[in-house]
Amino acid sequence: MRRSEFLRAVDTEFQARASSLVNDLALSALRGRTALEALADGTPPREIWLALCVEMDVPDNRRHGVGRLEPRGH
Repeated sequence: MRRSEFLRAVDTEFQARASSLVNDLALSALRGRTALEALADGTPPREIWLALCVEMDVPDNRRHGVGRLEPRGH
């Protein structure tokens, strides 16, 4: 997952709350850092996305393959 895919996934899943969650929510799985801090520290966007999903109780079926403009073929 690229940074742009991460941001697109967050926007799609959380809509109006996306910016607030990325900037303000301290994520337990990321040692209390926000998504923005973790990105700045070099944490892979996929790891941040999954931590955010866990924290916000996003169902499993909405966690994988999101953020892409066109889904990959299998």
